[in-house]
Amino acid sequence: MKIHEYQAKELFRSHHIPVPEGYVATSPDDACTLAGRLGRFPVVIKAQIHAGGRGKGGGVKIAGSLDEVRRAAEAILGRPLVTPQTGPKGKKVRKVLVEQGLDIVQELYVSIIPDRSTAKIMIIASRAGGMDIEEVAAQHPEKIIRVLINPLAGIESDHCREIAAGLKLTDSLAGKFSSLIEKLYGLFIETDCSLLEINPLVITAREELIALDAKVEIDDNALFRQKDVLKFRDVDEEDPLEVEASKYNLNYINLNGNVGNMVNGAGLAMATMDLIKSAGAEPANFLDVGGGANEEMVENGFRIILSDSNVKGVLINIFGGILRCDVLAEGVVKAARKTGINVPVVIRLQGTNVEKGREILAASGLNLITAKDLSDAAGKIAEIVGK
Repeated sequence: MKIHEYQAKELFRSHHIPVPEGYVATSPDDACTLAGRLGRFPVVIKAQIHAGGRGKGGGVKIAGSLDEVRRAAEAILGRPLVTPQTGPKGKKVRKVLVEQGLDIVQELYVSIIPDRSTAKIMIIASRAGGMDIEEVAAQHPEKIIRVLINPLAGIESDHCREIAAGLKLTDSLAGKFSSLIEKLYGLFIETDCSLLEINPLVITAREELIALDAKVEIDDNALFRQKDVLKFRDVDEEDPLEVEASKYNLNYINLNGNVGNMVNGAGLAMATMDLIKSAGAEPANFLDVGGGANEEMVENGFRIILSDSNVKGVLINIFGGILRCDVLAEGVVKAARKTGINVPVVIRLQGTNVEKGREILAASGLNLITAKDLSDAAGKIAEIVGK
Protein backbone atom coordinates (compact mmCIF):
# COMPACT_ATOMS: atom_id res chain seq x y z
CA MET A 1 0.00 0.00 0.00
CA LYS A 2 1.36 3.38 -1.02
CA ILE A 3 0.90 6.45 1.16
CA HIS A 4 1.39 10.16 0.52
CA GLU A 5 4.55 12.06 1.36
CA TYR A 6 2.85 14.03 4.14
CA GLN A 7 1.59 10.78 5.68
CA ALA A 8 5.06 9.22 5.48
CA LYS A 9 6.40 12.28 7.29
CA GLU A 10 3.83 11.73 10.04
CA LEU A 11 5.39 8.29 10.52
CA PHE A 12 8.85 9.87 10.48
CA ARG A 13 7.89 12.36 13.20
CA SER A 14 6.50 9.56 15.36
CA HIS A 15 9.93 7.89 15.16
CA HIS A 16 11.86 11.15 15.82
CA ILE A 17 13.18 11.43 12.27
CA PRO A 18 13.65 15.13 11.36
CA VAL A 19 11.39 16.54 8.61
CA PRO A 20 10.59 20.14 7.60
CA GLU A 21 7.61 21.87 9.15
CA GLY A 22 4.66 21.62 6.78
CA TYR A 23 0.89 21.43 6.40
CA VAL A 24 -1.56 19.95 3.88
CA ALA A 25 -3.81 22.21 1.81
CA THR A 26 -6.71 21.38 -0.49
CA SER A 27 -7.27 24.85 -1.97
CA PRO A 28 -5.20 27.93 -2.90
CA ASP A 29 -6.77 29.83 0.03
CA ASP A 30 -5.69 27.07 2.43
CA ALA A 31 -2.21 27.08 0.94
CA CYS A 32 -1.85 30.85 1.57
CA THR A 33 -3.12 30.54 5.14
CA LEU A 34 -0.74 27.69 5.92
CA ALA A 35 2.20 29.44 4.27
CA GLY A 36 1.53 32.38 6.59
CA ARG A 37 1.56 30.01 9.55
CA LEU A 38 5.07 28.88 8.60
CA GLY A 39 6.20 32.44 9.21
CA ARG A 40 8.93 32.95 6.63
CA PHE A 41 9.74 32.45 2.99
CA PRO A 42 10.64 30.69 0.83
CA VAL A 43 8.14 27.86 1.12
CA VAL A 44 7.69 24.85 -1.14
CA ILE A 45 4.37 23.73 -2.67
CA LYS A 46 4.43 19.98 -3.37
CA ALA A 47 1.75 17.96 -5.16
CA GLN A 48 0.60 14.93 -3.18
CA ILE A 49 0.08 11.95 -5.46
CA HIS A 50 1.21 8.32 -5.36
CA ALA A 51 4.01 8.73 -7.89
CA GLY A 52 7.61 9.85 -8.02
CA GLY A 53 9.18 12.38 -10.36
CA ARG A 54 6.84 15.16 -9.25
CA GLY A 55 9.54 17.80 -9.59
CA LYS A 56 10.18 16.87 -13.21
CA GLY A 57 6.45 17.05 -13.89
CA GLY A 58 6.03 20.54 -12.44
CA GLY A 59 4.48 19.35 -9.20
CA VAL A 60 7.03 20.99 -6.89
CA LYS A 61 7.29 24.79 -6.85
CA ILE A 62 9.21 27.25 -4.66
CA ALA A 63 7.31 30.37 -3.57
CA GLY A 64 8.83 33.54 -2.18
CA SER A 65 5.59 35.35 -1.33
CA LEU A 66 1.89 34.73 -0.70
CA ASP A 67 1.10 35.72 -4.29
CA GLU A 68 3.54 33.09 -5.54
CA VAL A 69 2.04 30.53 -3.14
CA ARG A 70 -1.42 31.17 -4.59
CA ARG A 71 -0.20 30.95 -8.19
CA ALA A 72 1.69 27.73 -7.47
CA ALA A 73 -1.29 26.12 -5.73
CA GLU A 74 -3.64 27.16 -8.54
CA ALA A 75 -1.25 25.67 -11.10
CA ILE A 76 -1.10 22.32 -9.30
CA LEU A 77 -4.40 21.65 -7.52
CA GLY A 78 -7.27 20.06 -9.41
CA ARG A 79 -5.14 19.27 -12.44
CA PRO A 80 -3.60 16.01 -13.69
CA LEU A 81 0.12 15.79 -12.97
CA VAL A 82 2.11 13.75 -15.48
CA THR A 83 5.40 12.28 -14.28
CA PRO A 84 7.62 9.43 -15.53
CA GLN A 85 5.73 7.14 -13.11
CA THR A 86 2.11 8.12 -13.80
CA GLY A 87 1.81 7.31 -17.48
CA PRO A 88 0.48 9.77 -20.06
CA LYS A 89 -2.87 10.29 -18.31
CA GLY A 90 -1.23 11.51 -15.10
CA LYS A 91 -2.87 11.69 -11.68
CA LYS A 92 -5.25 14.37 -10.47
CA VAL A 93 -3.78 16.44 -7.62
CA ARG A 94 -6.23 16.88 -4.75
CA LYS A 95 -3.79 18.00 -2.04
CA VAL A 96 -0.55 19.93 -1.77
CA LEU A 97 2.02 19.98 1.02
CA VAL A 98 3.01 23.52 2.00
CA GLU A 99 6.44 23.17 3.55
CA GLN A 100 9.16 25.37 4.99
CA GLY A 101 12.13 25.95 2.68
CA LEU A 102 15.58 24.95 3.93
CA ASP A 103 19.12 26.24 3.50
CA ILE A 104 20.53 23.15 1.73
CA VAL A 105 24.25 22.41 1.49
CA GLN A 106 24.21 18.79 0.24
CA GLU A 107 21.59 16.34 -1.04
CA LEU A 108 21.93 12.63 -0.23
CA TYR A 109 19.89 9.60 -1.17
CA VAL A 110 18.81 6.85 1.28
CA SER A 111 16.41 3.94 0.86
CA ILE A 112 15.65 0.63 2.54
CA ILE A 113 14.18 -2.36 0.70
CA PRO A 114 13.94 -6.14 1.16
CA ASP A 115 16.48 -7.95 -1.02
CA ARG A 116 14.82 -11.20 -2.06
CA SER A 117 17.97 -12.66 -3.62
CA THR A 118 19.69 -12.74 -0.21
CA ALA A 119 16.65 -12.76 2.12
CA LYS A 120 18.12 -9.70 3.82
CA ILE A 121 17.30 -6.02 4.21
CA MET A 122 19.29 -3.71 1.94
CA ILE A 123 20.13 -0.10 2.72
CA ILE A 124 21.02 1.93 -0.37
CA ALA A 125 22.69 5.33 -0.15
CA SER A 126 24.45 7.84 -2.37
CA ARG A 127 25.98 11.32 -2.23
CA ALA A 128 24.23 12.01 -5.55
CA GLY A 129 20.73 12.56 -4.16
CA GLY A 130 18.02 14.48 -6.00
CA MET A 131 15.83 14.17 -9.07
CA ASP A 132 18.44 12.39 -11.20
CA ILE A 133 19.21 9.48 -8.87
CA GLU A 134 17.90 6.96 -11.43
CA GLU A 135 20.36 8.24 -14.04
CA VAL A 136 23.18 8.15 -11.47
CA ALA A 137 22.41 4.52 -10.64
CA ALA A 138 22.34 3.58 -14.33
CA GLN A 139 25.40 5.52 -15.49
CA HIS A 140 27.57 5.62 -12.35
CA PRO A 141 26.80 2.51 -10.27
CA GLU A 142 30.04 3.03 -8.33
CA LYS A 143 28.35 6.02 -6.64
CA ILE A 144 25.71 3.77 -5.08
CA ILE A 145 26.40 2.24 -1.65
CA ARG A 146 24.65 -1.01 -0.72
CA VAL A 147 24.73 -2.61 2.72
CA LEU A 148 22.92 -5.86 3.58
CA ILE A 149 21.45 -6.52 7.04
CA ASN A 150 20.35 -9.86 8.44
CA PRO A 151 16.79 -9.18 9.68
CA LEU A 152 17.19 -11.79 12.42
CA ALA A 153 20.20 -9.98 13.88
CA GLY A 154 19.06 -6.44 13.10
CA ILE A 155 21.04 -3.32 12.32
CA GLU A 156 24.43 -2.84 13.99
CA SER A 157 26.73 0.14 14.41
CA ASP A 158 29.14 -1.30 11.83
CA HIS A 159 26.45 -1.06 9.17
CA CYS A 160 25.89 2.62 9.95
CA ARG A 161 29.61 3.40 9.97
CA GLU A 162 30.06 1.66 6.61
CA ILE A 163 27.35 3.79 4.99
CA ALA A 164 28.56 7.02 6.62
CA ALA A 165 32.10 6.31 5.41
CA GLY A 166 30.86 5.63 1.89
CA LEU A 167 29.03 8.97 1.93
CA LYS A 168 32.23 10.69 3.11
CA LEU A 169 30.47 12.38 6.03
CA THR A 170 32.38 14.39 8.61
CA ASP A 171 32.76 12.92 12.09
CA SER A 172 30.13 15.28 13.50
CA LEU A 173 27.63 14.30 10.81
CA ALA A 174 28.48 10.59 10.91
CA GLY A 175 27.10 10.26 14.43
CA LYS A 176 23.85 12.01 13.52
CA PHE A 177 23.57 9.94 10.37
CA SER A 178 24.05 6.64 12.24
CA SER A 179 21.30 7.58 14.69
CA LEU A 180 19.03 8.51 11.79
CA ILE A 181 19.65 5.23 9.94
CA GLU A 182 18.87 3.21 13.07
CA LYS A 183 15.54 5.04 13.44
CA LEU A 184 14.70 4.54 9.77
CA TYR A 185 15.47 0.84 10.02
CA GLY A 186 13.28 0.58 13.13
CA LEU A 187 10.40 2.26 11.29
CA PHE A 188 10.91 -0.04 8.28
CA ILE A 189 10.63 -3.17 10.43
CA GLU A 190 7.87 -2.00 12.77
CA THR A 191 5.52 -0.94 9.99
CA ASP A 192 6.23 -3.83 7.60
CA CYS A 193 7.55 -1.61 4.83
CA SER A 194 8.27 -2.92 1.37
CA LEU A 195 10.00 0.40 0.55
CA LEU A 196 11.30 3.37 2.52
CA GLU A 197 12.99 6.12 0.52
CA ILE A 198 14.29 9.62 1.24
CA ASN A 199 15.29 11.56 -1.85
CA PRO A 200 16.76 13.86 -0.92
CA LEU A 201 18.02 13.57 2.62
CA VAL A 202 19.57 17.00 3.01
CA ILE A 203 22.43 18.45 5.01
CA THR A 204 21.61 22.04 5.99
CA ALA A 205 23.94 24.97 6.64
CA ARG A 206 23.54 24.25 10.37
CA GLU A 207 24.72 20.63 9.80
CA GLU A 208 21.29 19.15 10.35
CA LEU A 209 20.12 16.02 8.56
CA ILE A 210 16.51 16.45 7.43
CA ALA A 211 14.27 14.21 5.31
CA LEU A 212 13.17 16.67 2.63
CA ASP A 213 11.10 13.98 0.93
CA ALA A 214 9.59 10.73 2.19
CA LYS A 215 8.29 7.73 0.29
CA VAL A 216 6.88 4.74 2.14
CA GLU A 217 5.11 1.63 0.87
CA ILE A 218 3.61 -0.99 3.19
CA ASP A 219 3.42 -4.71 2.45
CA ASP A 220 -0.26 -5.40 1.67
CA ASN A 221 0.03 -8.82 3.30
CA ALA A 222 0.86 -7.16 6.65
CA LEU A 223 -1.98 -4.63 6.71
CA PHE A 224 -4.03 -6.85 9.04
CA ARG A 225 -1.57 -5.95 11.82
CA GLN A 226 -0.92 -2.36 10.72
CA LYS A 227 -4.25 -0.78 11.68
CA ASP A 228 -2.67 2.62 12.39
CA VAL A 229 -1.09 2.70 8.94
CA LEU A 230 -4.20 1.40 7.16
CA LYS A 231 -5.97 4.68 7.97
CA PHE A 232 -3.57 6.36 5.48
CA ARG A 233 -5.08 4.50 2.53
CA ASP A 234 -6.28 6.91 -0.17
CA VAL A 235 -8.58 5.08 -2.60
CA ASP A 236 -8.70 8.20 -4.83
CA GLU A 237 -5.12 7.35 -5.78
CA GLU A 238 -5.92 3.73 -6.66
CA ASP A 239 -7.42 2.23 -9.79
CA PRO A 240 -11.23 2.12 -9.30
CA LEU A 241 -11.47 -1.48 -10.52
CA GLU A 242 -8.72 -2.57 -8.14
CA VAL A 243 -10.52 -0.84 -5.27
CA GLU A 244 -13.74 -2.61 -6.19
CA ALA A 245 -11.96 -5.99 -6.40
CA SER A 246 -10.39 -5.51 -2.96
CA LYS A 247 -13.90 -5.40 -1.44
CA TYR A 248 -14.33 -9.05 -2.40
CA ASN A 249 -10.79 -10.24 -1.55
CA LEU A 250 -9.92 -10.64 -5.22
CA ASN A 251 -6.31 -10.32 -6.36
CA TYR A 252 -6.86 -7.96 -9.29
CA ILE A 253 -4.42 -5.67 -11.12
CA ASN A 254 -5.60 -3.55 -14.02
CA LEU A 255 -3.39 -3.58 -17.14
CA ASN A 256 -3.48 -1.94 -20.57
CA GLY A 257 -4.48 -4.85 -22.82
CA ASN A 258 -7.77 -6.01 -24.33
CA VAL A 259 -8.12 -9.61 -23.07
CA GLY A 260 -9.70 -9.94 -19.65
CA ASN A 261 -8.73 -13.09 -17.82
CA MET A 262 -9.86 -14.94 -14.70
CA VAL A 263 -7.67 -17.65 -13.22
CA ASN A 264 -7.38 -19.51 -9.91
CA GLY A 265 -3.78 -19.38 -8.71
CA ALA A 266 -1.12 -16.69 -9.14
CA GLY A 267 1.31 -18.94 -11.02
CA LEU A 268 -1.38 -20.13 -13.41
CA ALA A 269 -2.49 -16.52 -13.91
CA MET A 270 1.03 -15.45 -14.88
CA ALA A 271 1.37 -18.39 -17.25
CA THR A 272 -2.00 -17.51 -18.79
CA MET A 273 -0.92 -13.90 -19.34
CA ASP A 274 2.30 -15.10 -20.99
CA LEU A 275 0.35 -17.34 -23.35
CA ILE A 276 -2.04 -14.52 -24.24
CA LYS A 277 0.96 -12.37 -25.22
CA SER A 278 2.58 -15.24 -27.10
CA ALA A 279 -0.63 -15.68 -29.08
CA GLY A 280 -0.44 -12.05 -30.20
CA ALA A 281 -2.86 -10.35 -27.78
CA GLU A 282 -2.43 -8.32 -24.60
CA PRO A 283 -3.87 -9.12 -21.13
CA ALA A 284 -6.18 -6.45 -19.71
CA ASN A 285 -5.76 -7.58 -16.12
CA PHE A 286 -4.32 -10.00 -13.64
CA LEU A 287 -7.14 -11.70 -11.71
CA ASP A 288 -6.51 -14.57 -9.33
CA VAL A 289 -9.78 -15.60 -7.66
CA GLY A 290 -7.85 -18.03 -5.46
CA GLY A 291 -8.21 -21.70 -4.75
CA GLY A 292 -10.87 -21.09 -2.12
CA ALA A 293 -13.07 -18.83 -4.23
CA ASN A 294 -16.81 -19.22 -3.95
CA GLU A 295 -19.59 -18.56 -6.41
CA GLU A 296 -20.02 -14.95 -5.27
CA MET A 297 -16.30 -14.15 -5.72
CA VAL A 298 -16.35 -15.61 -9.22
CA GLU A 299 -19.45 -13.58 -10.07
CA ASN A 300 -17.89 -10.35 -8.80
CA GLY A 301 -14.63 -11.06 -10.59
CA PHE A 302 -16.42 -11.59 -13.88
CA ARG A 303 -18.47 -8.41 -13.36
CA ILE A 304 -15.32 -6.36 -12.71
CA ILE A 305 -13.62 -7.70 -15.83
CA LEU A 306 -16.62 -6.84 -17.99
CA SER A 307 -16.80 -3.31 -16.56
CA ASP A 308 -13.43 -2.50 -18.17
CA SER A 309 -14.23 -0.79 -21.48
CA ASN A 310 -10.87 -1.91 -22.94
CA VAL A 311 -11.82 -5.60 -22.69
CA LYS A 312 -12.72 -7.05 -26.11
CA GLY A 313 -12.74 -10.68 -25.00
CA VAL A 314 -12.45 -12.78 -21.84
CA LEU A 315 -10.40 -15.89 -21.18
CA ILE A 316 -11.35 -17.97 -18.14
CA ASN A 317 -8.77 -20.57 -17.20
CA ILE A 318 -9.60 -22.76 -14.20
CA PHE A 319 -7.83 -25.82 -12.88
CA GLY A 320 -10.36 -27.35 -10.51
CA GLY A 321 -8.96 -28.36 -7.15
CA ILE A 322 -10.21 -26.54 -4.10
CA LEU A 323 -12.24 -24.36 -6.48
CA ARG A 324 -14.39 -26.92 -8.29
CA CYS A 325 -15.19 -26.45 -11.96
CA ASP A 326 -18.95 -26.61 -11.33
CA VAL A 327 -18.74 -23.77 -8.76
CA LEU A 328 -16.82 -21.65 -11.26
CA ALA A 329 -19.35 -22.43 -13.98
CA GLU A 330 -22.30 -21.45 -11.77
CA GLY A 331 -20.63 -18.17 -10.89
CA VAL A 332 -19.85 -17.32 -14.51
CA VAL A 333 -23.39 -18.10 -15.65
CA LYS A 334 -24.96 -15.97 -12.92
CA ALA A 335 -22.59 -13.07 -13.55
CA ALA A 336 -23.13 -13.26 -17.30
CA ARG A 337 -26.91 -13.15 -16.89
CA LYS A 338 -26.76 -10.22 -14.46
CA THR A 339 -24.27 -8.09 -16.37
CA GLY A 340 -25.03 -9.13 -19.93
CA ILE A 341 -22.21 -10.49 -22.07
CA ASN A 342 -21.14 -8.01 -24.72
CA VAL A 343 -17.79 -9.65 -25.56
CA PRO A 344 -16.75 -13.20 -26.50
CA VAL A 345 -15.81 -15.50 -23.61
CA VAL A 346 -13.44 -18.45 -24.00
CA ILE A 347 -13.37 -20.97 -21.15
CA ARG A 348 -10.84 -23.66 -20.39
CA LEU A 349 -11.77 -25.99 -17.51
CA GLN A 350 -9.81 -28.90 -16.12
CA GLY A 351 -9.85 -30.78 -12.83
CA THR A 352 -12.45 -31.54 -10.17
CA ASN A 353 -16.04 -31.82 -11.50
CA VAL A 354 -14.93 -30.67 -14.94
CA GLU A 355 -17.68 -32.55 -16.78
CA LYS A 356 -20.37 -31.12 -14.51
CA GLY A 357 -18.93 -27.64 -15.05
CA ARG A 358 -19.03 -28.06 -18.81
CA GLU A 359 -22.62 -29.29 -18.62
CA ILE A 360 -23.63 -26.16 -16.67
CA LEU A 361 -22.00 -23.92 -19.27
CA ALA A 362 -23.55 -25.83 -22.19
CA ALA A 363 -27.04 -25.74 -20.63
CA SER A 364 -26.86 -22.00 -19.92
CA GLY A 365 -27.74 -21.00 -23.44
CA LEU A 366 -25.02 -18.36 -23.31
CA ASN A 367 -22.47 -17.79 -26.07
CA LEU A 368 -19.50 -19.32 -24.27
CA ILE A 369 -16.63 -20.81 -26.28
CA THR A 370 -14.92 -23.85 -24.77
CA ALA A 371 -11.26 -24.76 -25.36
CA LYS A 372 -9.60 -28.14 -25.10
CA ASP A 373 -6.42 -26.85 -23.46
CA LEU A 374 -4.69 -23.61 -22.48
CA SER A 375 -2.83 -23.10 -25.76
CA ASP A 376 -6.07 -23.61 -27.64
CA ALA A 377 -7.83 -21.10 -25.36
CA ALA A 378 -5.14 -18.44 -25.79
CA GLY A 379 -5.13 -18.92 -29.55
CA LYS A 380 -8.92 -18.63 -29.78
CA ILE A 381 -9.19 -15.46 -27.71
CA ALA A 382 -6.27 -13.83 -29.54
CA GLU A 383 -7.91 -14.60 -32.89
CA ILE A 384 -11.23 -13.18 -31.68
CA VAL A 385 -9.88 -9.85 -30.34
CA GLY A 386 -7.62 -9.58 -33.38
CA LYS A 387 -10.67 -9.33 -35.60
